Amino acid sequence: MRIAQVPPLYEAVPPRFYGGTERVVSHLTDALVDLGHEVTLFASAEARTRAELVKVRDQAIRLDPAPLKSDLAAHMSMLCDVRRRAREFDVIHFHTDMIHFPFFEDMPERTLTTLHGRLDLKDLPGVYWRWNQFPLVSISDSQRRPLAFANWNGTVHHGMKADLYAPNFEPGGYLAFLGRISPEKRPDRAIAIAKRLGVPLKIAAKVDPADTRYYQEQIEPLLLGQKLVEYIGEISDDQKSEFLGGASALLFPIDWPEPFGLVMIEAMACGAPVIAYGCGSVPEIVEEGLTGFIVQDEDEAAAAVSRLDRLDRRAIRRRFEERFSATAMARRYLDLYAGLGAARAAPGVALAANA
Repeated sequence: MRIAQVPPLYEAVPPRFYGGTERVVSHLTDALVDLGHEVTLFASAEARTRAELVKVRDQAIRLDPAPLKSDLAAHMSMLCDVRRRAREFDVIHFHTDMIHFPFFEDMPERTLTTLHGRLDLKDLPGVYWRWNQFPLVSISDSQRRPLAFANWNGTVHHGMKADLYAPNFEPGGYLAFLGRISPEKRPDRAIAIAKRLGVPLKIAAKVDPADTRYYQEQIEPLLLGQKLVEYIGEISDDQKSEFLGGASALLFPIDWPEPFGLVMIEAMACGAPVIAYGCGSVPEIVEEGLTGFIVQDEDEAAAAVSRLDRLDRRAIRRRFEERFSATAMARRYLDLYAGLGAARAAPGVALAANA
């Protein structure tokens, strides 16, 4: 198949540091190439990919040192480039939320849109009613609930390259927190669990500008004057095997309807179990008693830490390979791409895209 992949432009593809959507698009794109398909990636110039790269911006927005820039203008320019080449592709796979809908409303049957974010926002229902002709993919069944009426074609859980991280089957003596310092990710819960148990905690996370005040007022005071919790800062992919593989478990104490939670499968790839609060996608990703434990409060989280020796880290890695490899993800998307083609060819279906 001839497939276009269209990610957002905020991070490099793959990201140098934090960035879930662009990382998933990178893994998916390369896996589709490995499976023999003709893939074109529209992305910023520093992208590393086995697909044909169309450079639509000189740098990812986050990496661009220019003090004044417009993310809206950058994405509109990219979509214009995709639109000009639309007839070259069997499927145009968007990862850009909804911004492309007005550009492609005469050919929605040629597109597939994966939604990567939370969907319980006030203004979203109107958009998805208005452009209900666009086929959508959720990254968890839980993610769909606020927009149950939307034109869902399937759910595809994220995947990653199986060889990206090296598993460690003999962990060190610390707990890990990885991701963002933000109210919904609840690093304060992770700190409380570690202090309660007297177990070291390492935090590898970025602080977005929007969360700077939260970090300064709520988290930084918890770190001062003690040695049990170590704040490392943001880390790259190259550092995750050591960081996650060396941990006895990943703490994922979220307090929001997490659409997926890529860090959970990153931990599994390293052989590390996950102790996660049961919000959003967590019950779909963590298999209780196999790849980790699902908890509801600090008491249950502390008890789960005491049961980590019951889990087989080799089995955790095997489940990652079976459920969350990039190849498994790509095959699920290929089934959806094929369904789009079958729908276009069916009697009574408009074939404007093939005109």
